[in-house]
Amino acid sequence: MEDSFDKEKILECMFDPITSEILAELENEGKESSYLSQKSGVSEEEVKKHLSYLLDHGFVEEKIENGKIMFSANGEKLAKIIEHEGNFDTAIDGLTKMDSYLN
Repeated sequence: MEDSFDKEKILECMFDPITSEILAELENEGKESSYLSQKSGVSEEEVKKHLSYLLDHGFVEEKIENGKIMFSANGEKLAKIIEHEGNFDTAIDGLTKMDSYLN
């Protein structure tokens, strides 16, 4: 059964400045919620809020290890959403939008 999600909403989440910073930290391995909070400058609750839609649809996973909340990205699933033929233009638009925030 295929998970139903709004592809534009996924891309919007991925290219949100705070969420993209969090995802960049998760690129190679899972990280503790407290570490992500410190790196992104938002509370742990805000980290989870920014990742909530991605968590709901399996793009990011949450688990408890040794009493600590850990997040990890499903890199393959994230890559597929960007590589999907119809989403490339949306991804470029997202990057352009993110660039405008940075400038």
